[in-house]
Amino acid sequence: MIVPAYREAGRISDTVTALRAALAGVHADGGAEIVVVDDGSDDGTASAARDAGADTVVDLEANRGKGAAVRAGMRAAAGTVVAFTDADLAYSPSQLVGLLEVVERGADMAVGDRGHPDSVAVTAPSGLRRAASLAVGLLRGLLGFGRGRDTQCGLKAFSERAAQAVLEASVIDRFAFDIEVLLLADRLGLAVRRVPVEVVNNDDSSVRALSDGWHLVLDMGRIRARALLGRYPSRQSARPLGG
Repeated sequence: MIVPAYREAGRISDTVTALRAALAGVHADGGAEIVVVDDGSDDGTASAARDAGADTVVDLEANRGKGAAVRAGMRAAAGTVVAFTDADLAYSPSQLVGLLEVVERGADMAVGDRGHPDSVAVTAPSGLRRAASLAVGLLRGLLGFGRGRDTQCGLKAFSERAAQAVLEASVIDRFAFDIEVLLLADRLGLAVRRVPVEVVNNDDSSVRALSDGWHLVLDMGRIRARALLGRYPSRQSARPLGG
């Protein structure tokens, strides 16, 4: 389990504790690893994660963004299924088990989807977040991303071979990483399953709707340009998964 974290010293201990409890059954069946990636924080996030008992803590020297942090966690993680979730636990840790089971039953990826008919929002997002999400969603549709999926849900799980394929091909460091991941999944012919989620929208999240939204827009353009120029692998050009 990978947890990208930036300036989360105040809650990373609770996050690690909650993940440990939720994954206790998985750990008993063969092991569960919690990997916290401190994305260049200046508040002691890495030390707090170690004190809380995270199995592995990756301490990046500078803040690079969610995508870079998740890739660093993938490199450090062991196991046949790799998942990531947000440090603010907007998605309760108990939901992770369901995603892991979907992958263990044969899917290459399991992705949380707030638009799934069975998904529930425990608390509504702020007006600013709704407006930003709507604007990004419209642009995402114009650029042909997502095919109806909730690209930005911060809850995803991968088989080992799918994680390796994403690690080798992705280049986006910030929040558009999630969009890039699903584009790569489509290009590589990965089996992706949507999973309903229960989400708590946190006003104190480290995500900054305006500045992060602007970076998201710029990176979506970068992803589209790379795709048009053939700089992402396809099912025909990539090595066989697991090969």
